[in-house]
Amino acid sequence: MGDDAASSDTTNRRGANLDALKVHILTHKIDCALWAIRMSIIIFTLGYFIPIFGSSQSAYNKALVANAAVSALRLHQRIPQFQFNRNFFSVLLLEDSCHYLFYSIIFMYDVQPVTLVLMPIALFAILHSASYSLTLLDTLGQNSWWGARLLISLIEFQSLNILRLVAFVEIILMPFSILLILLGRARLMTPFIYYHFLVQRYTSRRNPYTRNMFRELRVLFESTAAKPNLPGVLKSALMTVVAFTSKLAPPVQQAPPAAAQ
Repeated sequence: MGDDAASSDTTNRRGANLDALKVHILTHKIDCALWAIRMSIIIFTLGYFIPIFGSSQSAYNKALVANAAVSALRLHQRIPQFQFNRNFFSVLLLEDSCHYLFYSIIFMYDVQPVTLVLMPIALFAILHSASYSLTLLDTLGQNSWWGARLLISLIEFQSLNILRLVAFVEIILMPFSILLILLGRARLMTPFIYYHFLVQRYTSRRNPYTRNMFRELRVLFESTAAKPNLPGVLKSALMTVVAFTSKLAPPVQQAPPAAAQ
C-alpha cells in the first residue's frame, strides 16, 4: 500500500513538472522558439558533416537560414518597434544579432559551402542553447537529466574559450574569403562585404572578443617578428600584416563586455 502511494506521488510530481514545462513554454514562446531553432542549427551542422537528413548543401543552407531566423527573433526582442528612419537603422546596425543576420546572408548567397562558415553559428548555438537547456531542466525538476546537466556544465566552463574560438574564426574568414575567390568558390565582392561585417564585430558594444582576438594576434605577430633567429622575409611579412590591419581598424568606444550574439 505504501509502495503504491509512493509510486502515485512520483507520477504526480512528474506530471506536475511536465505541466510546469508546458506553462513555461507558453509563457516564454520566443525564448523557447530560439532554443528550438538553435538546436536545429546544431543538427543541421552535424548533417553537413554526416549527410543523414539529405545533401550537405541542403544542411549547410538550412543551418544558415536557421541562424538568420535566430538573429531576426533576437532583433525583435531587442528592437520590437520598427521605424523607417535613420536613427532606427543606426541602432539596428549596433546589434550583434544584426551582424549575424548579415553573416548568414553573405555566405548563403555569395559562397559555396565552407566548413569554417558554420563554426561560429554552431558554437554560438551550442553556447546559448546549453544555457537555456538548464532553465528547461530546472523547470522539469532539480534532479532531472543529470547527464545533460553535466554536459551543460562542461560547455559553460569552456564558454570563454568558445567565444575566443568564434572570434578567431571570424578573423580568419577574411583572408580565407580572398582565397575562395582564387579557387572560384566566392564572388569578387564577398571580401568587401565581409570586411564590413568584421568591422561591426570589432566595434561591437556587447561582444569584445573579436576586438580582443585582434589584439592577441597583433601581440603574437609582433613578438614572433622580434625573435632574432627569424628570417628577415618572414619578419617583414608579419610586420606588414600588422601595419595593414592596424590601418583598417576602426575607432572603438569601450563598452561593458557580454557574450551576446
